[in-house]
Amino acid sequence: ADGTVGLYEAAFDRPTPIVIGSEGQGLSRLTRDKCDYIVSIPMRGRVNSLNASNAAAVLLFEAVRRRTQAD
Repeated sequence: ADGTVGLYEAAFDRPTPIVIGSEGQGLSRLTRDKCDYIVSIPMRGRVNSLNASNAAAVLLFEAVRRRTQAD
């Protein structure tokens, strides 16, 4: 929710490690400081967050979608 870049602006066109934080506490400060940016997934309705596995699925889907469109 407090990402520095939106899902659709994130650079998935190059090798990109994706780090998923825990559902309760997110990423540790040290891990967060090492990241180039934090991706925010747009949410609609009353939902304000996803669990870790759902967030990973959304991010991986978008990364694969963009890479396969480029081919």
